[in-house]
Amino acid sequence: MSPRSARLARLSRSVTFSACHRLHSKSLSDEENLKLFGKCNNPNGHGHNYKARLLSSLLVSLQIDPVSGMVMNLTDLKEYMQEAIMEPLDHKNLDKDVTYFAEVVSTTENVAVFIWENLQRLLPPGILYKVKVHETDQNVVVYKGEEAMAG
Repeated sequence: MSPRSARLARLSRSVTFSACHRLHSKSLSDEENLKLFGKCNNPNGHGHNYKARLLSSLLVSLQIDPVSGMVMNLTDLKEYMQEAIMEPLDHKNLDKDVTYFAEVVSTTENVAVFIWENLQRLLPPGILYKVKVHETDQNVVVYKGEEAMAG
């Protein structure tokens, strides 16, 4: 394959942010919340050092540019992640400081959806492939956008 042939690549970048939250559903009683969420339902909340990783899509639009040698400028990607993830989430109480979580339980699943939606608004169309959020080393959520469940 000649150096000028189209080469495809996926680009990944991670950020780490700290935030606190309380797992609590307004649809459940206090007793039901405590039973469902246990110590994570602590009225004063609890915190995590989340790690969010995004992976770009493998699409024709993500060909390695023969001139720059890049799929996407990492400086631009860093700025998008700063705006979509760090500014709204880092050192925040998710339930009190982030409007999105006023009506949505701040599970890691929903944090991943929040990040996906924010990044989708900033990135060029078709770039984002998946968002991976590590709540802990053992608890990880992967979100790839709205996917229909197989019947």
